[in-house]
Amino acid sequence: MLTGFRDFIMKGNVVDLAVAVVIGAAFGTVITALVEHVLMPLISALVGSPSFDDFAVVEINGNLLQFGMLLTALVNFLLVAAAVYFAVVLPMTRYREARERRRGDAAAEDVDPNLQVLHEIRDLLAEQRETGSSGSSRDRS
Repeated sequence: MLTGFRDFIMKGNVVDLAVAVVIGAAFGTVITALVEHVLMPLISALVGSPSFDDFAVVEINGNLLQFGMLLTALVNFLLVAAAVYFAVVLPMTRYREARERRRGDAAAEDVDPNLQVLHEIRDLLAEQRETGSSGSSRDRS
C-alpha cells in the first residue's frame, strides 16, 4: 500500500505539478502586490477611491444588491490580467521571437521526422489518385 503511494508521488507529472503550484502561488503574491500596492493606488489617485464597493447599492425587501462589489472584483480581475499580460506574456513573446530570429532559417528548416513522413505519405497518395484516375479502376477488376 505504501509502495503504491510512493510510486504515485514519485511520478514525474505529480512532482512537476507540485512545483508548478508552489511557483504559481509565489507568483500570485507578486501579482497581488503589484495590483494592490501599485495599480490600485494609481486608480485611487485618478478616481478618488480604489474600491467601488459602495457604488450602486440597491435594497430590495431588506436585501442588499451590491453591484459595486461586482465592479470592484471586475476591475481587480482586469488589473491582474493586465499585469500578467504586460509583465509576463508580452516580454516572453518578444524574447521567443528574438530568439527565433537569432536562430535564423536553420531552426525553421528542422522538421519533425514524423511530420515529414506524414507529408510524404500525403504526397504519394495524392500522386496515386492523380495517376490512378485515368484508368486504374479498370486495372483493379
